Amino acid sequence: MARIKDTSVDEVKAAADMIAVVSGRTQLRKTGGRYLGRCPFHEERTPSFSVNATDKLYYCFGCGAKGDLITFVRETEQLDFAGAVEWLADRFNVQIEYEETSPQQDARRRHRERLLELLDAAASFYERYLWDSQAGSLARDYLAGRGLGEEVCREYRLGLALGGTTLARKARERGFTRDELLAAGLANRRGNDYFSTRLLFPLADARGRVVGFQARKLREDDPLRAKYVNSPEGELFRKGHLLYGLDRARASIAKQERAVVVEGNTDVLALSQAGIEPVVASMGTALTERQLKELSRLTTRVWLCFDGDAAGEAATLRGMELAAAQGLDVRVVALPAGFDPADLADGFEQRLARAESYLGYRVRLEIDRAADRQEGFVRVREVLSRFEDSPERQDAIRYAADKLDLPKETHAGLAPRVTASAIGRVSPRLLDAGERLERSALAGVAAHRSLVPILAELGAEHFDSVQHAALRDQLVAGAVPEGDAAGLVAELDARAAAEGIDERTAEELLLRLRERRIRRELNEADPARTLELQAALARILAAVEELASAQAFSR
Repeated sequence: MARIKDTSVDEVKAAADMIAVVSGRTQLRKTGGRYLGRCPFHEERTPSFSVNATDKLYYCFGCGAKGDLITFVRETEQLDFAGAVEWLADRFNVQIEYEETSPQQDARRRHRERLLELLDAAASFYERYLWDSQAGSLARDYLAGRGLGEEVCREYRLGLALGGTTLARKARERGFTRDELLAAGLANRRGNDYFSTRLLFPLADARGRVVGFQARKLREDDPLRAKYVNSPEGELFRKGHLLYGLDRARASIAKQERAVVVEGNTDVLALSQAGIEPVVASMGTALTERQLKELSRLTTRVWLCFDGDAAGEAATLRGMELAAAQGLDVRVVALPAGFDPADLADGFEQRLARAESYLGYRVRLEIDRAADRQEGFVRVREVLSRFEDSPERQDAIRYAADKLDLPKETHAGLAPRVTASAIGRVSPRLLDAGERLERSALAGVAAHRSLVPILAELGAEHFDSVQHAALRDQLVAGAVPEGDAAGLVAELDARAAAEGIDERTAEELLLRLRERRIRRELNEADPARTLELQAALARILAAVEELASAQAFSR
């Protein structure tokens, strides 16, 4: 895709009204020099969402959502960076210019845009056949039999493929070529439609653009044995990269701070119809690392709800192991054998509330799979040995001890307590205090840019956090923070306002960073350098006292 010129990005940022954009998602009221409202990314009763209209930054003290104007549009509209800039440009009537590209790059961009246009047209074509043709009655009856209403099916753009050359012929009439149909996965090399007499589920990327389809068998005499068939892997479609329904569920996942992952597409429709919005499907397989990475951008909590059969259990196990390895809080909804989430959509929220922890599920599963008590003991001990002590681990120990009928004296052997030596360890409270000092000092500079020259006198060595040191460099250089850096600036800006960090307080915090650095050097200094450091420390302490006195007098 052609790159948007930096000057155009700056023009869009300058022209866009931050309050107008955010007000489209939540009601704001002015409080002092800022705006407050309920966070659009999570449920809350007391407003904790702070917006800086001048610098166009936002931060939520409840869920930690943060960033600049473009980040806000990316998260709420499910767009990438370029898409967010184009969205803002369209709304605020800014003409965008793109960087010059080579003829080859332009050709690739046009080719990709043509394929996306073709796939979207195909989705619309399939939709009309499902709802407007006599041939669609079989598919409509199937959907009704699954309890899926027309409204939710239309929302997710379900369609029907007739087969033969029905789609290919119409596409060529609209100017699309045989090679484009092949590249989009809509036709085979013989020129026939790729999908035939099947119910189609469009598969979309994060921007909601159709990149492929999943097709469900409707007739027993279907020449393809598989119940579900996907578009062929190609330049747009990668099954392991997509989660069905994520383009529609992104906002609700971020807002509710949870993702409900099911196995099948109809499960997504049924649960969505029942009012459970943050739901996506892995399309019949275990979760992949790429899919989990997409989810982790939105939430740290994942509920797995796979079918209650052997294949579903295996998929649950593989998915939760990978999710747990990525640091996600995993919960498992165990379903009765022979049922899937679509069968149990009514009241499914109660099943989510009763979900098991990953550790509890694993321990129960290992015991059920063991041939005898001895094997169960070994299996459970291996699982528990990989986890630090926690309430969930204690619950798992009690469950295993009861299920295996273990004597009390064997409990310690089931899950031996591992204690790390405190030698050489720094107190977590001291670590927290040091991090708070760095963040508060940077917050003061972010809010009072007149202090940048003082910050410039401090080097990267004054910061323990690599992230803080990098932000120090950006503030000194006068660079406009983007991405994660913009999010950190937004958070610090909001905290400076909330904590009342005025200019004098910020200057004192910068002096405290100098003081901390000198005290550390004193611990390792030779006698010749000690006197020099002590003199420097005395000057800093005197300056801190002078600032504190001036601040007290001003009150």
